[in-house]
Amino acid sequence: MKLKKIGVLVAIVGLATGCSCKRNMEGMGNIALAEAGKNVKDINFAFDSYSIDASAKGLLDANVAYFKENSGVSAQIEGHCDERGTNEYNMVLGVNRAKAVMDYMVASGVASNRLTTVSYGEEVPLDPAHTEEAWAMNRRAHFALSGQ
Repeated sequence: MKLKKIGVLVAIVGLATGCSCKRNMEGMGNIALAEAGKNVKDINFAFDSYSIDASAKGLLDANVAYFKENSGVSAQIEGHCDERGTNEYNMVLGVNRAKAVMDYMVASGVASNRLTTVSYGEEVPLDPAHTEEAWAMNRRAHFALSGQ
């Protein structure tokens, strides 16, 4: 029931922000391509932020280069948060993180029709521990890749 309520919230947030957010309850995103997954890196964020810092720009520039060299690959950019804050706040923050990454990539030359966004808020942590290190890992934009 909690996921159903969050799915409705994601749809509302998506309409308000222009994000094509959706909950993929069966697979929680596309299956990553094995080779591409080695080349496309996650982007991490500071606490309570969706700003792309200098280190994230370097990673994004490498990701952009990969997409330019591999025109058959597309991605769903997943916005993730740590567990602090309300579910609703974290869903919106996840939307903003995914959208910031998508906007950067599109401005750098990746066709927008190859990218979609989704927010998982705090619901899909990379590390479920309750530590600063885990929270830092969980504040991310992840690329779920599909294509050739």
